Amino acid sequence: MLSGNSEDAADLVQEALARLGDAWHRVQNKQNPEGYVRTTMTRLHINAWRRRHREDLVADVPEEGRSDRYGDADLWAELQGLPRKQRAVLVLRYYEDLSDAEIADILGVSRGTVRSQAARALDKLRIKRVLQEAR
Repeated sequence: MLSGNSEDAADLVQEALARLGDAWHRVQNKQNPEGYVRTTMTRLHINAWRRRHREDLVADVPEEGRSDRYGDADLWAELQGLPRKQRAVLVLRYYEDLSDAEIADILGVSRGTVRSQAARALDKLRIKRVLQEAR
């Protein structure tokens, strides 16, 4: 959900595990090793976003849309339109069911920033819905 497609997700998991490989003995001794891996993946995802352009340009438009294993394809399409940090906050909050404090810890920001990013993201989604319904 965080990366937007299965290929990028596989790369993200592989990169996170490769980086944690040498330190895995320390990670295993933590109270929550899964949270540690999740934090690494989220930070890698945000760093990749900072390095790339916001758009992925392709030579040809695909003939078929991709299937959405997670449910509501319309919602996923709307999430794709959000900035990556806002999308990360929403995914961690509603998909991973993490608290604001846990999200802040993973993203390396304050709890207030998490709440403001979530509010902005939800406002953008609401505005899109209103505009679509007005058409």
